[in-house]
Amino acid sequence: MIADDHPIFRAGLRAVLENAGHEVVAEAVNGAEVIERVERMVLDGTTPDVVLMDLRMPVIDGVTATRRLCAMANPVRVLVLTTFETNSAILRAI
Repeated sequence: MIADDHPIFRAGLRAVLENAGHEVVAEAVNGAEVIERVERMVLDGTTPDVVLMDLRMPVIDGVTATRRLCAMANPVRVLVLTTFETNSAILRAI
């Protein structure tokens, strides 16, 4: 699953992943959508193997969304992709 609020970045990342043989099962434009989609996927039995998460997104940021995903009964793995220049946001995500 790709979580980023920039459509061009999501499209480019999807193309790279799919060309490498990976399946992108969903996309989300903000942290709230990530949480909602993952929760729905868990109920459907199609939990993503990993969420590629941007930290800076509207509605709910990637740090908060990551914490919520990691707090689930069966936590979802999250790989943070960000252009943040400061360590504070990155450390909060860890």
